[in-house]
Amino acid sequence: MKIYAAIRIRGRVDVRREIEDTMNMLMLKRRNHCVLLPKNKSIEGMLKKVKDYVTWGELDKETIKAVLKSRGRMIGNKKLTEEKIEEIIKALENGKSVRSVSGVKPVLRLNSPRKGFKSIKLAFPKGDLGYRGEKIKELILRMI
Repeated sequence: MKIYAAIRIRGRVDVRREIEDTMNMLMLKRRNHCVLLPKNKSIEGMLKKVKDYVTWGELDKETIKAVLKSRGRMIGNKKLTEEKIEEIIKALENGKSVRSVSGVKPVLRLNSPRKGFKSIKLAFPKGDLGYRGEKIKELILRMI
């Protein structure tokens, strides 16, 4: 099972209501927020709808572990344990969301990327918006 990472790139100003509602359903409420999502048709449709405001792609297990280890938090703002990280990965592989794991915050708050974005108005590869496949790993590692 493939796992998507979606990152909100653009802010809240002048966003149509239906796009903002879709981003709220994806739990992307602020810039540089990242969520891990299972790959299915409904998630893909939602991501395509908000493609002008977010970037997304598939992650491998090593990158997921690195992101969760450095930026993942429990409710109460404690760092995730190794057992919780494994539980999150199993839930995502089974097609469930991070919300299904109790006591874990579903949103990862990332820093701005080192050396900045190319463009927050153009699609990938000229800019940073839209689907980027395996190259999302490079962006996330710059944002940890």
